[in-house]
Amino acid sequence: MPRQYDHQKVLATTVDAWGRTLWLICPDAELRPSSFGRPHPQPRSCPYDALLVIDNGGAVRERPLRNVSLRVTHIDALPNGRFVVQGHSAAGDQNAQIYGMDGRRRRSFVMGRAVEYLMADRRHHVWSAYFDEGVYIDPISAAGLVRWDSGGNHQWEYTPPKGVEYIDTVYAFNVDDGVAWASYYPTFPLLEVRTNGETRLRRTPVVAPAGMAVHGEHITMLGGDRQPDRLHRCLLTEGEALLVEEACLTLPNGAPLKRYASPIGRGRHLYLRGGSPRQWYVMTS
Repeated sequence: MPRQYDHQKVLATTVDAWGRTLWLICPDAELRPSSFGRPHPQPRSCPYDALLVIDNGGAVRERPLRNVSLRVTHIDALPNGRFVVQGHSAAGDQNAQIYGMDGRRRRSFVMGRAVEYLMADRRHHVWSAYFDEGVYIDPISAAGLVRWDSGGNHQWEYTPPKGVEYIDTVYAFNVDDGVAWASYYPTFPLLEVRTNGETRLRRTPVVAPAGMAVHGEHITMLGGDRQPDRLHRCLLTEGEALLVEEACLTLPNGAPLKRYASPIGRGRHLYLRGGSPRQWYVMTS
C-alpha cells in the first residue's frame, strides 16, 4: 500500500481480475473489538463516504465511493469501471452494493449471509462462496456457491450430483475468466464450474487447502493437512488431481510464511498477505 495512506484504516482489500490491488479505506473509522481476533476498523457513522485506492503496477489512483451503508468485508472490481462491495447491513438483508464510475451507488441486492469469498472476473461474472453459518440458515447461501451477473442478478447456484456431499464451507477458491474452482468441506473434492454450464468434480490428495492456483493441466494447492506452508503441485486428469511434487512456501527473502489471510486465487496466480492488509505477495503457478 502506498505510504501516503499508512495512517488510514483499511476496511477491505483484494487483488482484482486485472491484477490491480484494491484497498477500501474510510477516513472516519476507528478500531473496535472483534470476537474473531484482532480489532477491526469500522466507520464511526453510517452511511459514510469511503475512498478506494487502486494500485496498477505502481500507478496509484483514487476513487471515492459515496453513501456506503454497509460495514464492508469484501470488495472487487467489475468491468466498465464499476465496483461491488459486500458486508453487514443494519437496514435489512440487502448486503451487497454496486457502484458506478462516478462513485455513486447503482444498485443494492441480497447476496446471502456468511460470504467467505466474493470474486468477479473480466466477463461480467460475480461469484460468492459461503461458510457454514450461512449455508444452514440462509436460502441463498444454502447452495454454498452462487454466480451473479455484474448487475447483481442471480444466474446459477451449485447443486452437487447424486451421492456427493453438499457444500458446508468453501475452504479454497480460484476465479478466472468464465470458470471457478473450489475445494470445500466436508470431503474436499476439487470442483470446477464453467459459465457455459460444464461442471466437474475431481478427487485430490489434499485435505482442507487454503488456496490454489490453476494453469492448464496443473494446479498448485496451498496448505492442507495442517501444513499451512506446504505447496502441492498436481496434474489434472479426468477424475482426479495427481500429486507431482511438493515444496514449502517462503517470502521473497526466504523466510517462511505460515500465517496469512485467506489467499486470492486468480487463474495461475495466488495472492497472499500476512496479518497486515497493506502488503500483498504473488505466487505464480
